Amino acid sequence: MLELFWTFFKIGLFTFGGGYAMIPLVQQEVVGHGWMDAETLVRYIAICESTPGPIAVNMATFVGSAQAGLPGALLATLGVVLPSFVVILLIASILTGFRTNRYVAAALGGVRPIVAGMIVASGAAVALQTLWPGFAAVDLRAVGIAAVLLAAMFVWTRVLKKSFSAIALILLSAVCGIVAYGV
Repeated sequence: MLELFWTFFKIGLFTFGGGYAMIPLVQQEVVGHGWMDAETLVRYIAICESTPGPIAVNMATFVGSAQAGLPGALLATLGVVLPSFVVILLIASILTGFRTNRYVAAALGGVRPIVAGMIVASGAAVALQTLWPGFAAVDLRAVGIAAVLLAAMFVWTRVLKKSFSAIALILLSAVCGIVAYGV
């Protein structure tokens, strides 16, 4: 169980840009430790995106729970949250110095494109795993669901000129999944 804490502590410590940027690290560590395969992890990611709360906390909680029940969930969650908590406490205590420091601003400016790239890579990896599981055959039902969701978002935002709620998108994708995989 301490390995769960340490693994998620490292993930929390070395991830900039939020939960989506940490997906490649989680995949590398979780699959590397043999805690679950890539396909199961993609399912966990989908669940984490659909449940309330930060994706990083949700992923740590779900993976920890799958490995060691409630104690594993608590330790993994504490591990992923603790580095950010400590860093925020440190930054808050010396915030005025950071606000004007040109080196800190330059470093954060350099990190932004990397974070964006990691988020795009995570999205591409999840999309490939979902639409093309095992990279052997295309899951036509998943492609169909993606097409329905894209069409609904296009009609709603471009034709009706209304914003498309993330909650509506989650509910619509759940209904499409039930129809496509449950029937």
